[in-house]
Amino acid sequence: QNGVSPDWEKKVIEYFKEKLKENNAPKWVPSLNEVPLHYLKPNSFVKFRCMIQDMFDPEFYMGVYETVNQNTKARVLHFGKYRDIAECGPQQELDLNSPRSTTLERQTFYCVPVPGESTWVKEAYVNANQARVSPSTSYTPSRHKRSYEDDEDMDLQPHKQKDQHAGARQAGSAGGLQWCGEPKRLETEASTGQQLSSLNFSSPFDLNFPLPGEKGPACLVKVYEDWEGFKVNDVLELYGVLSVDPVLSIMGNDERDASALLDPMECTDTAEEQRVHSPPASLVPRIHVILAQKLQHINPLLPACLNKEESRTCKFVSAFMSELSPVRAELLGFLTHALLGDSLAAEYLILHLISTVYTRRDVLPLGKFTVNLSGCPRNSTFTEHLYRIIQHLVPASFRLQMTIENMNHLKFTPHKDYTANRLVSGLLQLPNNTSLFIDETLLEQGQLDTPGVHNVTALSNLITWQKVDYDFSYHQMEFPCSINVLITSEGRSLLPADCQIHLQPQLIPPNMEEYTNSLLSAVLPSVLNKFRIYLTLLRFLDYSISDEITKAVEDDFVEMRKNDPQSITADDLHQLLVVARFLSLSAGQTTLSRERWLRAKQLESLRRNRLQQQKCVNGNEL
Repeated sequence: QNGVSPDWEKKVIEYFKEKLKENNAPKWVPSLNEVPLHYLKPNSFVKFRCMIQDMFDPEFYMGVYETVNQNTKARVLHFGKYRDIAECGPQQELDLNSPRSTTLERQTFYCVPVPGESTWVKEAYVNANQARVSPSTSYTPSRHKRSYEDDEDMDLQPHKQKDQHAGARQAGSAGGLQWCGEPKRLETEASTGQQLSSLNFSSPFDLNFPLPGEKGPACLVKVYEDWEGFKVNDVLELYGVLSVDPVLSIMGNDERDASALLDPMECTDTAEEQRVHSPPASLVPRIHVILAQKLQHINPLLPACLNKEESRTCKFVSAFMSELSPVRAELLGFLTHALLGDSLAAEYLILHLISTVYTRRDVLPLGKFTVNLSGCPRNSTFTEHLYRIIQHLVPASFRLQMTIENMNHLKFTPHKDYTANRLVSGLLQLPNNTSLFIDETLLEQGQLDTPGVHNVTALSNLITWQKVDYDFSYHQMEFPCSINVLITSEGRSLLPADCQIHLQPQLIPPNMEEYTNSLLSAVLPSVLNKFRIYLTLLRFLDYSISDEITKAVEDDFVEMRKNDPQSITADDLHQLLVVARFLSLSAGQTTLSRERWLRAKQLESLRRNRLQQQKCVNGNEL
């Protein structure tokens, strides 16, 4: 085996990169998001769309290890990369003391499906994928797909090892791998003692999803290259080797104890840490990553990478921008109906939905646009159905029902569990550009206890600073984010907001459910898809203000202050500039024009007048 090329690992990565460029190849790779685990063949090539929920400590594994044939004494080198279990066939024994063995390092991420991912996103990915499955013991969707796996096998393993691996697989299917003499486990991880008998669970295993009611597999993702570029809450698309070896789940306490006699370091992990870091592979499969891509967005209707350089992306963007105006007009009409005929609120809702934090000045996030939609009818299903509409438009969202009970009992901020050595997720552990819909109309009179007060503070910090403070017991750690927060309330919200718009319904439907259903069914699927592309694409447009317009805005501000110094402050100017920014982008304009500036002033004036009228009607409620 000494003749094996040392750069085989680069060749593997290059091979798969090239393969995935061919003829819609990614669509033929089965996805863990869609295909049940028991339909997939172990060691097959899979993909997974996920969020990094936690990062475990780096682990060591046997990069190269040597086996000895007990009969012939022939020695063979094996590679341990992309594996959990060291393979050795019948009559072979692992030589743990071989000078030719090398120990390497890899990083483990705990990944969960993207929190709050909309149904339409899941369905679009399913429809785009051509890897069809049927329940069987081995996964064989088509001849085309099988050839991929054959190719993968050929490239992952040095040619001289093919026979041995085939033998090891047969031995495995006949009743487990042939263990090599000692009770020392053959897992390639050298960070030992992480096995767990699936029989030892005292309680169901918590998959640690941030949001309640989420489905889909969590995965332990083993990363071999460039892991420094990833961080918690990043959304990734992974391609790699699926590892669901039952051996990962069945090594019981006896074997672990026997191993500990050989190596006392085996017992350094607590039982709870082993439980969390080495759950049964049938519940939490492992993926050994060959290629990983950080996703800018999860909208399947757009190119995954919106780089200006790519010609395909440029064509897509320019084609869509050419028909932007009618799309905006139709979306405005659609949202006006959703907001019971209020076109001003619909204008602000569009600006809110395309807003994103584009930079930070010191601690101040620029580009956030939290909207408080006040005047929502109480004891009505209006807010529930408005959220349904938003779910149909954005790729990921969550509706937080702000009841006293929820505020007191739900866990909002993630915290570090030092016993299990993991980050326990909370509701606010969300990827960037998630829409958070806070329904304050459900808030009754009651007492907030200490956790409730902490939760309200966490929401306020998220809105004001676009950050969540994760609790590490001895200190707080700031995690910056970009979450679109929309608050629906009866009066003015208890939470801070960048912009309050008071709803003025032009009609009150007798049955909100029927009204929403008819509104959704009246929109053609192709038009709905245009709305979805519009709302995602505009977040990625560059924006600038020319020197000439900057001067005009400054002069205008001075003039307004002259007329009525009390009416406009520096904060109001900042708000006007934010509204003007998103108003320009919503029309597909990447620079501010005089017309858009005047339109922004007009919208703000209408919004303020409406609030003033409401104040006169209701006294000081607003």
